[in-house]
Amino acid sequence: MSGLQCLMQDSVWFDKPRYDEAERRFYEGMNGITHSAQPPQEREASAILQDIAKARQNIQKSLAGTSSSSTGGGDQTDLVSRMKSLEMENQSLHKAVNDLRSMMSKMESRLTVLEKAKPTASPSYAQAAKTVVVQAPKKVEVKEEEEDDDDLDLFGDDDDDEEAERLKAERVKAYTEKKAKKPVLIAKSSILLDVKPWDDETDMAKLEECVRSVQTDGLLWGASKLVPVGYGIKKLQINCVVEDDKVGTDYLEEEITQFEDYVQSVDVAAFNKI
Repeated sequence: MSGLQCLMQDSVWFDKPRYDEAERRFYEGMNGITHSAQPPQEREASAILQDIAKARQNIQKSLAGTSSSSTGGGDQTDLVSRMKSLEMENQSLHKAVNDLRSMMSKMESRLTVLEKAKPTASPSYAQAAKTVVVQAPKKVEVKEEEEDDDDLDLFGDDDDDEEAERLKAERVKAYTEKKAKKPVLIAKSSILLDVKPWDDETDMAKLEECVRSVQTDGLLWGASKLVPVGYGIKKLQINCVVEDDKVGTDYLEEEITQFEDYVQSVDVAAFNKI
């Protein structure tokens, strides 16, 4: 009796296999396995069926993966073809830009050649005119001297000498009068001025009126126009013809800049000999 009492006092779990069986059935029920008692052969068959089902699912997943990869390959080919077309378009655009640049460079070189050729032509023309004007009297003088030499008679009488002197004096007087009546070549220049105002609120009509009010001998004002500069500001571009011996660019700049209320600065945009 003492041994039985000892076993009763010990904490021994005699029903543990029953609780384990109940726990097993509970988890099997959660996984879709029936709680009814099945023989071992049926349990093995159900496990095989479950493995077969899992294998089918894996096969279906693998087939789906191959189809998606094939569609992805088609997309890649489309991307490659589009990139090739874009590269060809880019190359054609680069070629067009290079052609435009070469054309612009040729135009700039031609403009620079023309701009350099303009000022060199005018001095040669002026020099040619001067040489003509200077050389013309020399020819007349030489001719007159030859005629005078022909008229002189070294072995003649005194009366002939007086007659020759009189004729010579008359010819010199006639030549002097003819030379005085001959028009003198006046050197003139065409000047294009840029007159800039202070701001966009400046009265440009009043500014032009002030510029044209500058009057002097040898100055003739011509056409004018307003040229945009930027930010709403316009400059007055006016042309004038001057006589080189009477009017110069310094005189024009000094006279126009006196109108300080309207004029900020005066620049010579172009200067050509006439």
